[in-house]
Amino acid sequence: MVKYVHTFLQTIGRNVLSFLPWICQQTLELGKFFLFLKNTVRLIHPKRLRYNLVMSHLKLMGVDSFFIIGLTSIFTGMVMGLQMGRAFELFQAETLTGAVAAIAISKELAPVLASLMFTARVGSSMAAQLGTMRVTEQIDAMSAMAVNPMDFLILPRFLAAILILPLLTALFDYIGMLGAYVVGVELLHIDHAAFIERTIYYMEIPYIVEGMFKAAFFGLIISSVSCYKGFYAHGGAEGVGRATTQSVVVSSVCILVSDYFLTALLF
Repeated sequence: MVKYVHTFLQTIGRNVLSFLPWICQQTLELGKFFLFLKNTVRLIHPKRLRYNLVMSHLKLMGVDSFFIIGLTSIFTGMVMGLQMGRAFELFQAETLTGAVAAIAISKELAPVLASLMFTARVGSSMAAQLGTMRVTEQIDAMSAMAVNPMDFLILPRFLAAILILPLLTALFDYIGMLGAYVVGVELLHIDHAAFIERTIYYMEIPYIVEGMFKAAFFGLIISSVSCYKGFYAHGGAEGVGRATTQSVVVSSVCILVSDYFLTALLF
């Protein structure tokens, strides 16, 4: 009996000791990330900003994302209109479909889904670009020429993501509500005037502001995580692919986790 207990305790101890290096590595990685974020934020100054690069990234991140955001939002709104309309039909309250869809889209669905689409399209692109520059030693060459790569590569992407994602969220709100309106009025035959009147009555500006604030915070998460993973990529093409995958996964999980805490603590 004592022998079995001894073997069992040895197994537990061996597993715990093998797990400790992983914990230490992740703690070191987290500290390195926050140091990277601090150094990026410290660079924010009107005289240091490269406005042409910021505008270029705003175009690449924003205008070029209109299609995927619009496609996601129209079908999200249509699904919300369909589901809410059929649910409220059980209580003879179909006219509330627009109001509930508007509140749900503006406060939660728009910032979260727009950010996830933004992560898939823009976050992965940032990590891949910076990772390729790292493994091909372009970033090292910039440092050798006395050009700060953080100032030139990271800061414009960081600011552009924070600025453009709230605007994409506002676009998501508008198109999503349009989708809910089309399904509710045209498919479910909800009275047009009642649909709009109830939506205007229950919908409030702070709901939209809340969603845009969340989107700005999610933009900070996406840009910082993606740039960090790409900036410190290593291991050739395989390392670039690994950094890109990790940036999308980590950003997506952080968006969903932080969304709960933002909702619970701030709103």
